[in-house]
Amino acid sequence: MSHWTEFGVRHMPPMSARTRVTDIAPPLVPFVDERIAHGHEPFTGVTVDGAVRQGLFGLAPTGVSTAPLVEAAQAFLGALTSEQRQRAHQPLDSDNWRTWINVHMNFFRHGVMLEELDTAGRRLGLDLLRGTLSARGYGQARDIMRLNELIAEISGSPDEYGEWPYFVTVFGEPGPDEPWGWQLDGHHLVVNCAVVGDQLVMTPTFMGAEPCHVHDGPYAGTQVFTAEERSGLDLIRSLDAEQQGRAILRPSIHPDDLPPELQHPFDGRMQGGAFLDNAVVPNEGVVATDLSDAQRRILLNLMATYVGWTRDGHAQIRMDEVAHHLDETWFSWMGSTGDDGPFYYRVQNPVVLIEFDHHPGVVFDNLVPSRNHVHTLVRTPNGGDYGADLLRQHHDRYDHSHGDHRHRH
Repeated sequence: MSHWTEFGVRHMPPMSARTRVTDIAPPLVPFVDERIAHGHEPFTGVTVDGAVRQGLFGLAPTGVSTAPLVEAAQAFLGALTSEQRQRAHQPLDSDNWRTWINVHMNFFRHGVMLEELDTAGRRLGLDLLRGTLSARGYGQARDIMRLNELIAEISGSPDEYGEWPYFVTVFGEPGPDEPWGWQLDGHHLVVNCAVVGDQLVMTPTFMGAEPCHVHDGPYAGTQVFTAEERSGLDLIRSLDAEQQGRAILRPSIHPDDLPPELQHPFDGRMQGGAFLDNAVVPNEGVVATDLSDAQRRILLNLMATYVGWTRDGHAQIRMDEVAHHLDETWFSWMGSTGDDGPFYYRVQNPVVLIEFDHHPGVVFDNLVPSRNHVHTLVRTPNGGDYGADLLRQHHDRYDHSHGDHRHRH
């Protein structure tokens, strides 16, 4: 594996991370148009066969308070100017909730950019992120933002990258009774969080980085996705030859070995990327019922690595939900199982979709995927993303037509 410092910098037509891009580089036009087309589809959710499985998500108290998130959102909105608040505070049913993308270019961004806020306002925005994520998840998110500053310096493109061109939007009215949510959207870091009572849904969430490990300079010691990479390798290496024969869909993710549909410039091998809210992703690979008890524990640990991005308490509730469907969990792999080679893996069951992918360079000029560029994604299939199924149940249960919060009879 080459270290990223051995690569050159790729110079592409500059496209801003801050101001809306209207002059899209011609090679990217069909891919942007494709995303826009998907964005116009009514939301149903990720499925394995096009049919949403019902009854997976219950509207019920968890006993884990969401008050810290409510307070953080209220404080953030309260610190904005009226013009900033008009951009940052949008209706709960806004289509903008589904309009996120992990690339650095500002094709669709909305809300208020952290960079335009003063130090106190920026800190309040980070408090909302801190209150949503676990300590490990928050630490990784902040490292992703700092690495985005590093590549601004390396590439000499400060308008395309940076630590603070991340956009925050609050949807609905943060409070203890009515559902609400919020979103952070920017390069390699997208967090969608829906709050329904004391229930929390933190998907879709995207985390990525290029590079992933820094050994010297001001960012020395920064490492991201070590746990996600290692837990995937632990599972694939625990499988015997017959199990690996089912789990490994392709032995290489070298561009020469893959069809075009597995080399998407935004998503690589990922099936559930931005705007693909209704993706049909068939189960593939090896199923948990064909794993030993030890292998099933490794699989649970792998899922817990991603679920553990979420704030404590709610992460355990989510993990209980995911583990309940362990027997229906599938694991698939593409690429190397060695110490250096790039790979992709997917874990999915009825209530979670996890994807991990090594990518070619975008900032750097390596055309072959390497471990220096990682994309990861977590979704809740079957209508769970954005808390949509819980929101539907909430509106079925409560009548809001009188301006208050009444049970329907």
